[in-house]
Amino acid sequence: MIIADLAQIAGRTYPARRLTQNVVGGASPIQSKNFAVGFVTLDPNGGQVPWHNQDQEEVYFIVEGTCEMCLGSERKTLTAGMAAQIPPTVFHQLTNIGATPAKMIYIYGPAGDVAHWKQELTGTLPKAGIAPTPPLPPGARPQCTSVAIFYGKSGRSEPQPSGSDPCDNAEITPVAP
Repeated sequence: MIIADLAQIAGRTYPARRLTQNVVGGASPIQSKNFAVGFVTLDPNGGQVPWHNQDQEEVYFIVEGTCEMCLGSERKTLTAGMAAQIPPTVFHQLTNIGATPAKMIYIYGPAGDVAHWKQELTGTLPKAGIAPTPPLPPGARPQCTSVAIFYGKSGRSEPQPSGSDPCDNAEITPVAP
């Protein structure tokens, strides 16, 4: 029997202020060709899975917290116990709008790496609203794409971000609990 213990999976921290731990696929001891599963902790007041798309079908399940979910031209608030289905190739973003960490589980298939992970780490994630990337829905929290703050805090060699990012100095106003 192969066991993946979340307490033993270090995970990876991303510039948009989240920790992603692979439960199935990636660095996990459990591997599958058909799907991947992960556990994500979004920092309070703006931790995010930034605006992106991918070829796989996906589901986000909110375990804890309050998040803004953008999917194509739609924007909704998701709370603990809610799930959102994400069709293949549709742009989407999840932002923690609460004052405490939000936790979610993602499931996508088929398994494999998704480009946005590497793009976010290298500062090359396509910007919302700059062709061919569609804009976020009206009223949505801004897409966080900057790596400057992330690399500055981690002491890593800092890549040069292109342009300014609204999340560099922005503090997302949390919703009331």
